Amino acid sequence: MFHEVTFPARLAFGSGAAIERRVRVTTLASGYEQRVSSWALGRRRYLIGAGIRRMADASALLDFFEARQGPLYGFRFHDFSDGRSGPTAAPTDQVIGTGDGHTRDFQLCKTYGAVVRPICKPVADSVRVAVNGVERLSGFDVDHTTGVVRFAVPPAEGATVTAGFHFDVPVRFDSDRIDLTLEGFDAGRVAAIPLIEIRV
Repeated sequence: MFHEVTFPARLAFGSGAAIERRVRVTTLASGYEQRVSSWALGRRRYLIGAGIRRMADASALLDFFEARQGPLYGFRFHDFSDGRSGPTAAPTDQVIGTGDGHTRDFQLCKTYGAVVRPICKPVADSVRVAVNGVERLSGFDVDHTTGVVRFAVPPAEGATVTAGFHFDVPVRFDSDRIDLTLEGFDAGRVAAIPLIEIRV
């Protein structure tokens, strides 16, 4: 269950970000190790709320939490440390496929070394696409809820399809409660609230 709504940027100031991996490490009698990764992709975690001091912002956070019914519904969160395809979101940033003359749909993705991360929540109107290094200004559509780029005419066989974009991370609240402390007139403090990335 997911709501296509973005967490307000002003409420994210002071947030912290982390990436976790699930790796099982077994030390053998010889001293060597066997390491097995249970996850193909890392999972992002965030802590929000630490920068909130005004009661109006605390109220907005409470409203957002209630509208999502706590951890029940996922939502979009913009990771300011890693929320774009490259430094300038240029149309040649990321290779998203190679044309075969038939395929029209290409999934947005971001590559970290050998790890390819599918991007399913691009920011509306941020996606730029190029074929063989030449930017396309038309002739394609982007599904901003799945990250799929669909060409009206399939790219030619062997053509390199690239894209640049900004993107959000699908997350949910990783807590059933929000704690708020009133510290003065129109001043309050919110305990840090965890968010966790979800697969959609």
